[in-house]
Amino acid sequence: MGEIFGVLAAVLSSALGGTSIGATRYLVTSIDPLAIGSFRFGIGFLLLLPLTWLRGDRWPGRGDWAVAIGLGILFFGLFPILFNASLIFTTAARGALALSTLPLLTLVIGAALGSEALSWRKSIGVVVATLGVAVALLTDLNSAPSGAWRGDLLMMAAALCMALYGIWSKPLIRRSCPIAFTTMSMAAGASCLILLSLFRGSFAPVANFGASQWLAALYLGAFGAALTFFLWAFALERTTPTRVAISVTVNPITASLVGAWLLHEPLRWNLAAGIVAVFAGIWLATTAGRRTKAVSSQA
Repeated sequence: MGEIFGVLAAVLSSALGGTSIGATRYLVTSIDPLAIGSFRFGIGFLLLLPLTWLRGDRWPGRGDWAVAIGLGILFFGLFPILFNASLIFTTAARGALALSTLPLLTLVIGAALGSEALSWRKSIGVVVATLGVAVALLTDLNSAPSGAWRGDLLMMAAALCMALYGIWSKPLIRRSCPIAFTTMSMAAGASCLILLSLFRGSFAPVANFGASQWLAALYLGAFGAALTFFLWAFALERTTPTRVAISVTVNPITASLVGAWLLHEPLRWNLAAGIVAVFAGIWLATTAGRRTKAVSSQA
């Protein structure tokens, strides 16, 4: 049951991530990627810190501080720079599709590092879910902007950062608490982003912010950082990195749905077919462990 809750938390986290792409795409025309990351994870940290204290959660031990800070800089520092910069060159939907290489990267890296066993069922589930994303965004790929490949490559580099964080952080999360570990890691990444933003003068355009820009920044902090990555850490504590990573294929689906709702973009047959394939792939990959246990218990 705990693993099921982990998968559900990962799916909800990725769904929220899809909506965050739209907010990031909106803000990237007003301020640079460093400032967007500073707002997102700075606000996220300020929201998570009091919650961690009130809950009395266990912080990472001193022996894990260096690794937790390093992973925080990787995921909450470098990842948002690559993520936000990619959306300068490509569309939100294409960026989301590139980010959906995460489960394939996690599967391959996890198997190479020996942190997770590779199974045919899990591999097929990842491929099916990824193909579902491609089907869902088929029409967007045909209308790609010139030079969008730069954004695609930047987003794939961001996905690599996310895959490494998911694999390397799992044992540390188990030794402490998901929300406390996420809070410490987010503090490290946000501090780096804020210092770099101050050095580069990235906050200067904030003086011209209107209500819509502030709402987008607050949304990114509260939902795109605090809630999204708490759920991600919660999921990593309860299931494998690949099963968490495959949920990111929900990300472009929600991004497309938000686009249809806010921007009145048409919903075509390929989106419906893609949604079915995504959830079929998630089911294939996440039921592998339970089927194996059932066979073992009968032997």
